[in-house]
Amino acid sequence: MSKKAGGKLSYSAALFLAGILLAGCSAVEDPVVSPGTSTSPSVTESSPSSGGDSDTQDSGGEESPAESQAPVKGSRDNSVRCLVPSADGTLVAESDIFCIDYSHTEDGYVCVKYCGPVDTIKLRITGPDEVVYTYDLRTKDFEVFPLTGGNGDYTVAIYENIEGTQYALTTSEVISVSISDELTPYLYPNQYVNFTKDSKAVKLASELVFSANDDLEAVSLIYNYIIDNITYDKPKAESKPTNYVPDIDEILDAQTGICLDYAALMCSMLRSQNIPARLEIGYAADAYHAWISVYIDGVGWVNGVVEFTGDTWTLMDPTFGASTGDETLKKFIGDGSNYTLQKIY
Repeated sequence: MSKKAGGKLSYSAALFLAGILLAGCSAVEDPVVSPGTSTSPSVTESSPSSGGDSDTQDSGGEESPAESQAPVKGSRDNSVRCLVPSADGTLVAESDIFCIDYSHTEDGYVCVKYCGPVDTIKLRITGPDEVVYTYDLRTKDFEVFPLTGGNGDYTVAIYENIEGTQYALTTSEVISVSISDELTPYLYPNQYVNFTKDSKAVKLASELVFSANDDLEAVSLIYNYIIDNITYDKPKAESKPTNYVPDIDEILDAQTGICLDYAALMCSMLRSQNIPARLEIGYAADAYHAWISVYIDGVGWVNGVVEFTGDTWTLMDPTFGASTGDETLKKFIGDGSNYTLQKIY
């Protein structure tokens, strides 16, 4: 029997997955985070976490409660694996005030830096799918932006603010992109999904999946942790933060967040476990929302946690799972037909 709406995602229920959806906040902006860059492509790895220590005393040969409840290591490798974006200058378009580093577009990202006199800068990236992504450049250092429109030509344009909402074009470059592996863009950190090997959320993910035997079990364990421990922050959602940037470790400390927080946290945890995850943004009816889809080896992309209850398919998400008493939200989520995808990160 599959789980009831709002319950934990068991491994058996997970076999009915058609994806993982995070939704339920009233405001999501286009935040920009600056993941650290390095001078050469690299992967940071750490040894598997044991999932917790147990201190026991000799009890005459009898098994202590701590020993009997100690987690058993699963067959899946739970080592941390964090890809590190690089701006190494191999291929660039630059001037004395900007640099567009497209040395590693085959991995699905581009690095951009503006160091001119204007404080407010916009970046627009238009892919072969003609979807336009608009960002703020927030620092004078390289920032990393995903290329999620597939193979083809991307236009990368930088705009300087003149006054108010008026901007002047500084440069526009066309970059030809051929991505070597369609999954790679969804393993790197980026503006929405910002993590490193030192992130507390990354270390926690390794502990949570200690007992997993495969990626599907790992997804279930992380999902269940989030719905059990992160509550939905209605005041934060109602405040409609502008240019909001999720901090996954702050979310863990606060144990609360809006839909973008849920999405960024879960994507970060999954990617650090070498599980490709797409952060997706669009509309649920007339409300802006964020959710994720996950790639399961041997299954493919699964979009939204969908469970067969015997006669209907019910769409679930960690935001909803954290507030199961909300019957209005339950009715609204329904079969997912209210959701419209706009952008992928």
